[in-house]
Amino acid sequence: MSNFPFQRLQADLAELIAKTPPGQRLVSEPDLAKQLGVSRATLREAMRSFETQGLIRRRQGSGTFVVGKVQALDSGLEVLESLETMAKRLGLDVSVSDLNIEAIFADTELAAALNVPEDSPLTRVRRVIRADNRPVAYLVDTLPEKTLNPDDLLADFHGSVLDFLLARGDSVASSRANVSAIGGTAEVAKALEVQRGDVLLHFYSQLFDHNGRVVDYSLSYFIPGYFNFHVVRRVGIS
Repeated sequence: MSNFPFQRLQADLAELIAKTPPGQRLVSEPDLAKQLGVSRATLREAMRSFETQGLIRRRQGSGTFVVGKVQALDSGLEVLESLETMAKRLGLDVSVSDLNIEAIFADTELAAALNVPEDSPLTRVRRVIRADNRPVAYLVDTLPEKTLNPDDLLADFHGSVLDFLLARGDSVASSRANVSAIGGTAEVAKALEVQRGDVLLHFYSQLFDHNGRVVDYSLSYFIPGYFNFHVVRRVGIS
């Protein structure tokens, strides 16, 4: 079966989005599906590619909005750096919102990730990173309390736990990260103002000091289209 009808649908959507001013809401999904002569399931599938490009955003209970194209944060993954450092290097403005700093205790998952006993005191830092006042990333860092006390961040924190540790002179040596695409949970979707289940780029990372001790366990969620991550690799010689 030819995929021409689907390609035509994407072309029609691209034209509609291009003609709609940023910030304006598209017609409702049922009406748009009827207007374009397709099912709602087919329409959602076609619209997903525009979501990943950052051209539209669906908001639970509000509809689908055209958000326009923003400059993507482009960076290699060979060197660990914060989003704030990356944005500054590229001349982009980012800000932090919904900052939440709290003292918690290690459950089984956190104890394993940080290599600490269960019920150990921890500090968790959650926040949203915005570009052009749009949520583009949701970051969650969890550290042993002896590494970072919640009170340490109250005076002057700009969003990056990594930058804070480096500026303080902490021994930070390396990081291990797993990268995957996942569907957003209710908590993450709410923070990023997307639909639950929408595809997000997910980083699961551990930060190590020079003694190999885990000093930070982080979960990072990025809206595709706002980030271009790449890896430069050498060709192996046998």
